Amino acid sequence: MSKRDYYEVLGVDKNASVDEVKKAYRKLARKYHPDVNKEADATDKFKEVKDAYDTLSDPQKKAHYDQFGHTDPNQGFGGGAGDFGGGFGDIFDMFFGGGGRRNPNAPRQGADLQYTMTLEFKEAVFGKDTEIEIPREETCQTCTGSGAKPGTKPETCSHCGGSGQLNVEQNTPFGRVVNRRVCHHCDGTGKYIKNKCTTCAGKGKVRKRKKISVKVPAGIDHGQQLRVSGQGEAGVNGGPAGDLYVVFNVKPHEFFDRDGDDIYCEMPLTFAQVALGDEIEVPTLNGKVKLKIPAGTQTGTNFRLRGKGVPNVHGRGQGDQHVKVRVVIPKNLTDKEKDLIREFSHMTGGQPDEQNDGFFAKVRRAFKGE
Repeated sequence: MSKRDYYEVLGVDKNASVDEVKKAYRKLARKYHPDVNKEADATDKFKEVKDAYDTLSDPQKKAHYDQFGHTDPNQGFGGGAGDFGGGFGDIFDMFFGGGGRRNPNAPRQGADLQYTMTLEFKEAVFGKDTEIEIPREETCQTCTGSGAKPGTKPETCSHCGGSGQLNVEQNTPFGRVVNRRVCHHCDGTGKYIKNKCTTCAGKGKVRKRKKISVKVPAGIDHGQQLRVSGQGEAGVNGGPAGDLYVVFNVKPHEFFDRDGDDIYCEMPLTFAQVALGDEIEVPTLNGKVKLKIPAGTQTGTNFRLRGKGVPNVHGRGQGDQHVKVRVVIPKNLTDKEKDLIREFSHMTGGQPDEQNDGFFAKVRRAFKGE
């Protein structure tokens, strides 16, 4: 199966900035993450989105992709990929000076985290304050993130002189070129830790379980998320921490259905109540309210209770509650009840009231071909 165009996958154009690519990736990654999306193809879509981001967010890979697409440029040369060493990525380094490489020692923001919180129906409606516990990487307090044993500090890498890169000469179909590659002795940091911190084993970070207070806003809905700033993974080289995204899974209610900020329910009524009219009590999110049922109300009729729905999560008012009438037909009638119904049917001619019911008038016209 051929791969989709990476720009199409992320929904961006070829002139999109790195920030625009990153924003599109975050949105799609949260949508297709296997922990949130349980569709069969979610994992494949998540991988496709990640592959597209890995390529388009890296200036060298993007330049490579813009010129060659998904095709491997090493194919078709007699010597094979082995003759190229680092491949065309190295050749781009030669022509463009390797300017696309990031400074490995520059401060970088930590990774974002995602947590799925399950809420009861009314918890989502009214909101709540709660506490969650998440595993995350934090800066090692023993070495303050340096990775070196207290009293010592990282040393300059003797192989690359602290640059984080090594120059390697290679023979290519274009002639002899000098390529710059990441120094594998220091992993591009330009530093070497001789005496590693015993707490973090030289990583500068430790994994801990962190308790975080979360204020669930009233009106949050299923699938929506809340951003908790600075509660993601620890930053790198003194950079800021990432963010925590709390995704909400709201349980359904046995009586109420929700659509946006509106609430829907169905009230069972007897034939006598709808025929003669009545005043009934209807459950709402805030307790019972009285509702007047006019005489002659038909099954399926909807009544609106204004302002009895869900508060808008952004503070823009409150939804309504919609009450649908459903006439309940008794199953086990006594002989006397049957006789009374037969008498009523005889009095009305055994037919629906065609004078007052437009629906049956439409049926009659349909039969006549009108």
